[in-house]
Amino acid sequence: MLTVDFQRFGVTPGERVLDMGCGAGRHAFELYRRGAHVVAFDLDADELAGVEKMFAAMRAEGEAPEGATAETVRGDALDLPFPDGHFDKIIASEVLEHIPDDMRAMRELMRVLRPGGRLAVTVPSWLPERVCWALSEDYHTAPGGHVRIYTRAELEAKLKATGFRVNGHHHAHGLHAPYWWIKCAVGVNNDDHPAAKAYHRLLVWDIMKRPLATRLAERALNPLIGKSVVVYLTKPEAVEDSRARGGKEPADAV
Repeated sequence: MLTVDFQRFGVTPGERVLDMGCGAGRHAFELYRRGAHVVAFDLDADELAGVEKMFAAMRAEGEAPEGATAETVRGDALDLPFPDGHFDKIIASEVLEHIPDDMRAMRELMRVLRPGGRLAVTVPSWLPERVCWALSEDYHTAPGGHVRIYTRAELEAKLKATGFRVNGHHHAHGLHAPYWWIKCAVGVNNDDHPAAKAYHRLLVWDIMKRPLATRLAERALNPLIGKSVVVYLTKPEAVEDSRARGGKEPADAV
C-alpha cells in the first residue's frame, strides 16, 4: 500500500533515491521495481533485516530491472551518513511525526538531496490523527510513537523554512482512518475485537481486489479524512540553497 503517488513523483531508472525511515520497505520496494539505486534507511535493525530479505527475493525473482541496486543502511535521521547532494530524490514517509527535532531532520534531508532534486514527505493528516489521540492515550504515548500532530500548513512552513520549495500535496488512505479510530476505541493492541477484525478484512480485500466502488469511495474520502497527507517539494538550485543552509550569497547574486 503506497502513500506516495509515483506518477506524480516521477522516479526514473538509474536515479539515486533514499527511503528515509523506510520501516517495512513498501516504498523502497517500488523504487527498486522502477529501476532506481535505492537506499532503505532506518534506525530499526529488525525492520531493515526484513527489507534486506525482500530485496534479495526480488533479485532472485527478477522483479527489479537490470542495473537497479538496493541496499539497507541503519542510522539516525538527525545525522544521515551520506555526502552532501548525494541523492536525486528522497521519500520520507510517516517518519517526521516520530522525531522530536523534526527541523534538524529536515535540514539533513536538504543537505543530502542534490540541487534540483525532489522530496516527498508524508505524515498523518491532522483530523484523523487528532481523533486517534482523543480516543486513545496508548496510541501516541508508546515509546517511539508520534510526538506531534501536523497541520499541512505547519509541515509546509517548516519545510519552506528549511529551504525547500513546495510543489503541491494530496491526501491518501481515506478508507484507513476509520480502521484506526476503531482500533483506538477498542484498544490499539486488541486485534481480536470483532469490529477491528471485520474492518481489517475489508481493507485486505480492498488492497487485493481494488474494486471500482472502493476506489471511488476512497477518492471521495481522501480530501476529508485521508489518513495521510503527502507534500511534494524541490530543493532549489545553488543560490537559493546557500541561503537555506545559512551560507552567504555570492557577491554577484546580491
